Amino acid sequence: EEQFVESGGGLVQAGGSLRLSCAASGFTVDDYAIGWVRQAPGREREAISCISSVEDTLWYADSVKGRFTISSDNAKNTVYLQMNGLKLEDTAVYFCAADTWCDILVDQVASKVVDSWGQGTRVTVSS
Repeated sequence: EEQFVESGGGLVQAGGSLRLSCAASGFTVDDYAIGWVRQAPGREREAISCISSVEDTLWYADSVKGRFTISSDNAKNTVYLQMNGLKLEDTAVYFCAADTWCDILVDQVASKVVDSWGQGTRVTVSS
């Protein structure tokens, strides 16, 4: 069974840092575009970052560009999201998703086509 297990969330003060992990099983992260998606309270899910070894691509939403860094460890079959300079508006539940290409992943999330999600990991940024 293909699945993600997200972890690393928590409570952090504004300006602080967290590193989220997304451990994959049932498939190899290096073969897919893997994205981080978040859902803030009362808002729709939004893709915020994507990594694809196949495309040699790193993508970031404008809202996180320059503050967040996505990376992968193929040996651990895990994708990470290093989050620095956290803001109140980064408060959300963070999920992972996979697709063939990063642009397809972003479109699928925006179109609400993705209907299967892991448990996510909650990030709460306080003032």
